[in-house]
Amino acid sequence: KVSRALASSVDDSTGMLVLFASAVQGWMVRGPVAAPLVQQQQQQQQLDAARAAAPAMKVSRRASENAGKVEEEKLYSPEEAVALMKELATAKFTETAELHGNLNLDPKYNDQQIRTTVALPHGTGKSVRVAVLAEGAAADEAKAAGADLVGMADLIEEIAAGNLNFEVLLATPPAMPKLAKLGKVLGPKGLMPSPKAGTVTAAPGEAVGEFKAGKIEFRTDKQGIVHVPFGKCDFEAGSLSENLAALTKTIEKNRPSGCKGKLWSTATLSSTMGPPIKLDVAALRTFAGVV
Repeated sequence: KVSRALASSVDDSTGMLVLFASAVQGWMVRGPVAAPLVQQQQQQQQLDAARAAAPAMKVSRRASENAGKVEEEKLYSPEEAVALMKELATAKFTETAELHGNLNLDPKYNDQQIRTTVALPHGTGKSVRVAVLAEGAAADEAKAAGADLVGMADLIEEIAAGNLNFEVLLATPPAMPKLAKLGKVLGPKGLMPSPKAGTVTAAPGEAVGEFKAGKIEFRTDKQGIVHVPFGKCDFEAGSLSENLAALTKTIEKNRPSGCKGKLWSTATLSSTMGPPIKLDVAALRTFAGVV
């Protein structure tokens, strides 16, 4: 009888694993090999070899040259960053100017989230389609202000069917109870109206005018970062700078109550296809007049 586990071996001819187990009094246990280790290692080696042989993603000469014009370790003043961003926006289309702010927030807590709107003085340079859920006089007001879609039951049915042919959805207070069933459709797209974001309003005409003129909504993502467009790179540098200042003020004004210590970790500017340009956060706050 065998009272202790002594050895294990693999029978190469049959692919069977033989175990001598102490738990079984003298019995020899045989069982099939579920997934031979050697075979798994060979498959992994083949996969690694295939990945190594795959061609690396090519970086265009334009992108490489632009990246070389940005000093990686330098913190740029807002004026320097805007000017450099415009210089490096050399794609064949008009690129968007973007601010990426890494904030000292943990959005899993309700008191460490930002969701708000900003009215950019010079607009975004983009045409925005606005839909409004309203009836009666409020609907007439929205249409007169230039809303692209106005309705109630019919518009709700369109949204429920997945037809989201708009960038902004406004709702009058009476419409909100009817929107509950649309949470799964609108929520993931960031289109659910909210009083905090200014998209639930009793004056839809005024709100339509603001969003058409360049008012935008933004929020922190799951990592506590805000990604906000603030114009087109063919704007004058002064116009982009004023938009950037208004955006920075809005972020500071909406500092969450749960934020401890400094609000900003890092901030960068970039065009749609351009390299990131690191901002001097202290200079950015001074530039925006918030210190």
